[in-house]
Amino acid sequence: MTVVYEQREVRRARYAVAAVFAVHGAVTGSFATRVPWIQDHASVSPGQLGLALAFPALGASVAMPLAGGISHRYGARTALRGLLALWTLSLVLPALAPNLPVLCLALFAYGASAGMADVAMNALGVEVENRLGRSIMSGLHGMWSAGALAGSAAGTLAAHLGSDARLHHALAAGVLTVLGLIACTWVLDLQPAEDEEPPPRFALPPKSALLIGAIGFCAVFAEGASLDWSAVYLRHQLDTSAGLAAACTTGFTLTMAVARIAGDKVVDRFGSVRTVRASGVLAVLGGLLVVVAGHPAVAMTGFALMGLGIAVVVPLCFAAAGRSGPNPSQAIAGVATITYTSGLVAPSAIGGLAQATSLVVSFGLVTLLACGLAAFAGVLRAGDRDRPKVSRPAAAVPDPRP
Repeated sequence: MTVVYEQREVRRARYAVAAVFAVHGAVTGSFATRVPWIQDHASVSPGQLGLALAFPALGASVAMPLAGGISHRYGARTALRGLLALWTLSLVLPALAPNLPVLCLALFAYGASAGMADVAMNALGVEVENRLGRSIMSGLHGMWSAGALAGSAAGTLAAHLGSDARLHHALAAGVLTVLGLIACTWVLDLQPAEDEEPPPRFALPPKSALLIGAIGFCAVFAEGASLDWSAVYLRHQLDTSAGLAAACTTGFTLTMAVARIAGDKVVDRFGSVRTVRASGVLAVLGGLLVVVAGHPAVAMTGFALMGLGIAVVVPLCFAAAGRSGPNPSQAIAGVATITYTSGLVAPSAIGGLAQATSLVVSFGLVTLLACGLAAFAGVLRAGDRDRPKVSRPAAAVPDPRP
């Protein structure tokens, strides 16, 4: 019966960490919808806003290596509880900023707390996946996307009603903090071994994490380019209406969310390497359709295929990183830093290349990077090989003996 109880505990931990992912995503969605209000309140120009929006990624990149040490010192559950609360409460900071310098500092702190919570929850997700013996990381990231959509929907309603973002974000932060603390009650309470050395505060990621991070870089670059530029592509390159252009971005986001939620069954059947290779082919096909599109429907199909192709790549990169060495948090932090950097540079790189050439050429670059998913998927093979095979316990059948 001990095995049964352990399996029940792990399954409960799976749902708990899924709820944590959803809460984390809801904070991002809540913030994104109120950026125009924050821009007006801080009285910053579009160029200054672009500068300020680089600070979350900078903060995350600086702080993520600290997450492993925090988890080692306080234990995984306590560390996640604190870091997630720090992230949800940081939602109130940007809306309070009265000017550009304060906004940059607020967004740096916002990004730093996001990155540390990100590493902690992904490390716990990998541990649950290992104990279950089947893929769950894609579904966990799908829950993040679902949370982001829920936060965006609530933020859209608040913006439509003309509510003050300071009040909106204070209420959202309070609700999400409570939900996050409740969810953390049932995550795995991992503790370091007595003779285990604490990880260094700052350390270069292992070589394996760099290779895995390169795959994640390609996927996140395509994601960032599509999220920020797909509507612009349809509006200006194909001369569509603003509504249809916005629908393209929404369709891309929904495609990614659905693919992530459904992706675990595909990974369990075909493995990480074959899944990412097939995903890379889909992403390349989608990129080619975008590049050659002469009609909005063709471009929208291309963006949908790209979203389908890149959806499961980053979750699988985190899963592979968590199994690539003796220190999962350090490896995950390394991969996360690389992917955050990709998300930071992608929008500006696409814009700069488009300014010098055209958006068609920019998405040609995205398509070229998508080829890297299929070409270098083999670096994820270690994760498939090391995934433990957990058999279902037979203790669910009652023992007929007295």
